Amino acid sequence: MRLRVEFTTEPFDLDEAPAHAVVAREVVQSADLDAVDVGPFGNTAEGGADEVLTAVDSLLRKALASGATRVSLQINVIAEDSK
Repeated sequence: MRLRVEFTTEPFDLDEAPAHAVVAREVVQSADLDAVDVGPFGNTAEGGADEVLTAVDSLLRKALASGATRVSLQINVIAEDSK
């Protein structure tokens, strides 16, 4: 099964990326995922279910430990041939 995760961390800072946002992005960029897209107001990544769920666990723990007061995320099951 393939999954797509979309997430944001708060609080926002338009002048400089907060530590929690940087940490969350580093987690997905270094995970064994594909189709990773990071942006200032949202991030997405796709991969196998185990890889996505492992990355989500890590990004939640690390973002909260780095000062996030809210993490919004959505996980969708996607077709195997989607990229």
